[in-house]
Amino acid sequence: MKTPSTRLLLCGILLIASNLRLPITSIGPVMQDIGLSYHLGSSALGLLTTLPLLAFALISPLAPLLSQRIGLKRSLGLSLLLIIIGFTGRLLPVLPMLYVGTALLGAGIAIGNVLLPSLVKQRFPERIALITSVYAFTMGVAAAAGSALVIPLMQTLTWSWALALFAFVVLAIISLLVWLPQLKAEPVASKHAAQQNTHVTPALWKHGLAWQVTAFLGVNSLIYYSIITWLPSMLQAAGYSASAAGSIHGLLQLFSALPGFVIVPLMARFEDQVIPAALVCVCMLLGLLGLNFWPQAASVWAAMIGFGSGGAIILGLMFMGLRTQTPARAAALSGMAQCLGYLLAALAPPLLGLLQQAQQHWHGVLWILSAAAIIVLINGLLSGRKRCLP
Repeated sequence: MKTPSTRLLLCGILLIASNLRLPITSIGPVMQDIGLSYHLGSSALGLLTTLPLLAFALISPLAPLLSQRIGLKRSLGLSLLLIIIGFTGRLLPVLPMLYVGTALLGAGIAIGNVLLPSLVKQRFPERIALITSVYAFTMGVAAAAGSALVIPLMQTLTWSWALALFAFVVLAIISLLVWLPQLKAEPVASKHAAQQNTHVTPALWKHGLAWQVTAFLGVNSLIYYSIITWLPSMLQAAGYSASAAGSIHGLLQLFSALPGFVIVPLMARFEDQVIPAALVCVCMLLGLLGLNFWPQAASVWAAMIGFGSGGAIILGLMFMGLRTQTPARAAALSGMAQCLGYLLAALAPPLLGLLQQAQQHWHGVLWILSAAAIIVLINGLLSGRKRCLP
């Protein structure tokens, strides 16, 4: 039964989720404007996507320990506070602060990314698939809105990309205000429980299933964040205007939110998640190949990539709860998958930027991303089998 406190908790979860992609995805459409402002090349601009991913990799294994020390809900409140500070730092007209603010945004997002699946496992153990799909949908809609609105905001705010990006801090502030009631009287784990849970993560590294979930989520993240970073530049190189490229970029974000409406009904039909995993991975692969061979239909290919990659993200988040037995175990698997996965994803945007600079076209980049999609497919088929970590 949904009590007022449960409704407020759900609202808070959805608001936190809305901040977990938008700060990164909204920067893509104005990447060239940032480069012109600071005279940065492709590889330096790629760092703006790499830094949050490095923060994900560094902070993810620490997030479960943080939740044991100060509490799960307080840790999520801290994630929102870091996001607000990061937005503010990125506003300052100093190049180092652009990177510092971006890193702080990544730290805040990392805590939220790791701990939200654990909170869902703890409070909604019978509705993991549904709640995960709803908050992933919210995440995708917010990301799509950020991508689509940043150019109009920049045009409105005296052509300032910094002010346009900072405008999204309003959402983070509202989210923190709504989350504040959750911070009252939250129990904190005892030292004995915290010491016991520190032994959970190392044990995961010994299990093939944990590595399959990590590869599934991590390599998909490599594809997702590479496309988020470079899709507008790819489209402009193919002859699209900045405004049209931003709209297609937003379309990709929107379609990344939709798979939940397909995955949840599909999961009710099958005993495992093999078929849903195959569906979203093949869709992503076809979209990447289409973008490489026929960029004139970029809207179709962007929608397919968004649907496929977004579906893989939703399934990966579901696996945190479905492949574990306790919230602590879910947090540990989430920390492992996001640490190693995002470390891999962090390397991709600047390296792919260097490859593009060397080749002066995007075909080689898209071939690499297509090969990565095949790796995601293989690990999705393995992770989708109905098993549970011991």
